[in-house]
Formats: sequence, structure tokens, C-alpha cells
Amino acid sequence: MIVESQAVGPFFKNGFVVGCEETQDAVIIDPGDEVASLLAFVERTGLTVRYILLTHAHVDHVTGVAAAKRAFGVPVYLHRDDLFLYDRAVEMGAMFGLTVEPQPPIDLFYTPGEAIGFGTYDVRVLHTPGHCPGGVCLQIGKKGTKGQELFVGDTLFAGSIGRTDLPGGDYATLIASIRNVLFPLGDEAVVHSGHGRDTTIGEERRNNPFLSP
Repeated sequence: MIVESQAVGPFFKNGFVVGCEETQDAVIIDPGDEVASLLAFVERTGLTVRYILLTHAHVDHVTGVAAAKRAFGVPVYLHRDDLFLYDRAVEMGAMFGLTVEPQPPIDLFYTPGEAIGFGTYDVRVLHTPGHCPGGVCLQIGKKGTKGQELFVGDTLFAGSIGRTDLPGGDYATLIASIRNVLFPLGDEAVVHSGHGRDTTIGEERRNNPFLSP
């Protein structure tokens, strides 16, 4: 699996390109202010982007959607419960003193049990509300296998969890999402968070102060 991560200020939010090393098909996850770097990586490597996948719709995770859509003309996916946040991206950017480009309409909403294929990989969409109502984690692995690469947005971080004081956030719901949806995926699963370094489910289960026994 090809995984490229980029982050720039002011939010230093991680955006990702995930590609199939056999077919060169790829997806872009959460294109934000770092989108130019992600597009440059795609051009440099010759990948073919098939989808734009959003883990949630807070403004730092969506500011690059329009640019990615223009570049590739592919469907944009989001969980329906976060549409109210996506539609307010310009307004939310203004609250941070930022000028945010209006984003294109969402093409497709995730459906329960759906597998989104690219190349020899499948993306399984796990609804993990708590940070926001429509937060999802994207479990990626070879077709027919249990995916061990998790792109979790702001649900879980190395040593921390997503904030729950924003509209639609709920602490108890977030903890339940992590314990009941992510922990069963196994200690070896790699966690690619929306901010900060990668971690694993095992590391967070044992050491995260919000989650450890």
C-alpha cells in the first residue's frame, strides 16, 4: 500500500493519498490546506485518483475538496450526518479569520456495510460519532482481508482523543465509538490520525490516558 501524508499550517491537519502499488489506483482522504502537496504527489507518482473520501466535515478537513475535485473530477464521499458542517465551511473558516473557497456538492453518502474499492484494496467505512455526528473511520486493506490501516480523522490520536466541545460532539459517544468499533479491530491495526503521528490500536488501548484501564 502506498501512503502519503502531508500537513501545513495553520491547522497542521494530516491529508492522505492512499494508493494501490499494483494498479496505481488511489483515493484522497481529507484534502485540506495541504491539498497542493497531495496533488503534486499524485502527479509525480502517476497515480489515478478514484475517490475523495472525507472522515468528517470540520473545516480543516475539507478546505481542499474543491481543488481535488477540479483536479480529478471524481466523487466526493461524506457521512450524511455531517452535511450540516460541510455546508458551513465558508462560515466556519471566517470564524478563524480564513477565506475558504465554497466546496462542491457531496456526490455520495456512505452507506452501512459499504466497501469502496480501488485497485486491489477495499475501504470499509466505520461510523464513529462523538467528535461530530457523521465522523467515520476508514479501514483499508486488501480485498477479502481484514484491513489493518485505519484512517480515523479526529476520532483518536496518539495519546489523546478528538475534542467533543464542538457542535454535535459528545464525549460518551466518542469513547463508545473507540472502544466498541476501533478496539475490536486488533492491537496491530495502524492508526493514521487527522493530526499528529501514527499510532496503533494496541498502543492507545494500553497507554492513552482517556482509554487505558
